[in-house]
Amino acid sequence: MAEKAKKRKTNPVSGFFRETYGELLKVSWPKWPEVTQLTGIVLLVMVVMGIILGLTDGGARELLNLIFGV
Repeated sequence: MAEKAKKRKTNPVSGFFRETYGELLKVSWPKWPEVTQLTGIVLLVMVVMGIILGLTDGGARELLNLIFGV
């Protein structure tokens, strides 16, 4: 008679962390100069977008004030 292979029941939480750790080992982490360069780009884009959105908001507010005479 064939023996059934006993499966070890794993804890779902520990399985999650084990799989997560395995996936993190596969990640290609950037080098420090690349991190600083990309951080600078993100900050620059944030400032530019803030200026654009601020100007758009101010222009829309002024246009609505002219239309509704507030």
